[in-house]
Amino acid sequence: MFRIGLAISTAGHGALQRFGPSNVIVRKVRTRRGMKYGLLAMLLAVPYLLIAATCTGLIDQGWSGWLYVLAAVCIWDAFKMLALGPASLIWLARARHQEARQWSTTTAAHAKTDLLTAEVQS
Repeated sequence: MFRIGLAISTAGHGALQRFGPSNVIVRKVRTRRGMKYGLLAMLLAVPYLLIAATCTGLIDQGWSGWLYVLAAVCIWDAFKMLALGPASLIWLARARHQEARQWSTTTAAHAKTDLLTAEVQS
């Protein structure tokens, strides 16, 4: 019984990681090319919060209490999007720092090689 529950939860987790809209956005923003869009991804928190507010409003009007699950997921995704903006700026700064350091060491190595080549030719 425990194995079946574990297998179902593992499959559900894999499906949500692959196809969940907020997880796809997080995966794209974590790439080097997507880090600059982290602040724009923060704006997606607004629709998630509006959906959550709509769900709780519908529940107050007598709809099913199961909408609380959807509201909780939307609130979780909104917080995820809000945290993604500052995190992406930190990741971008770190990536640019590493690229600059790599470029400076590469440039220094080329300059040293050019100096040695010039000395050998003279």
